[in-house]
Amino acid sequence: MDTELDKETAKKKVHRWSVFRFVQEVKEELKKVSWTSIKELKLSTKIVVISTFSFGLGIYLVDLAVKGVLHSVSTLFHLVFG
Repeated sequence: MDTELDKETAKKKVHRWSVFRFVQEVKEELKKVSWTSIKELKLSTKIVVISTFSFGLGIYLVDLAVKGVLHSVSTLFHLVFG
């Protein structure tokens, strides 16, 4: 019984150390990352927001145009065929 308990305790200790080692390695790798500057980050954010808004507006306008054309065709169809 004590042997099983010792093995389980040893596994938990190894697991704790492996998690700790993993966190340490992640910290070391994050130090190697070249982060963007604040200026570049702000510019990129503005570009993304403006692009998203522009594409959304473009899709909305195309949707309105298609809706108008379909409504016109429907009205014309009802006038011709009753």
